Amino acid sequence: MSTTECKIASSVVPDELCLNALPRFLGRHYMEGESLVYDWAARLCRSYEGGHWNFFTLSNDGFYMTPSNMGRVHVRWHMNGYGDMMGADAFGITVTLFALCHLAEKTLDDLIIGRYHRLREFASQHVEAANILRAID
Repeated sequence: MSTTECKIASSVVPDELCLNALPRFLGRHYMEGESLVYDWAARLCRSYEGGHWNFFTLSNDGFYMTPSNMGRVHVRWHMNGYGDMMGADAFGITVTLFALCHLAEKTLDDLIIGRYHRLREFASQHVEAANILRAID
């Protein structure tokens, strides 16, 4: 059975382990990757004002981040005409996908490219998959 046929599970990373999450998933690019997540959050959501983020690991060895201080938000991306509401979890997945894509294009690092594809696979199973996939298209 392929991983696309299996449900991918997500688990929140406890706060005391968050410092190790990005180095684990992004290797030497972890500082730039974190900065890109926050930058993309601001680009995609006018109401984003920073704050605490939660980290999630995926059973397929992927990860993503979500803002912990947001509910449903309006997300807009002018480059593809996307504009709609989504929950904080879907927003975090979308932002992390944009950041990973940006970082993968910049670094051409197979580790980062793999993380993007693992998260996209999870995104396709998410309850808000249609919105996430439209936003990143």
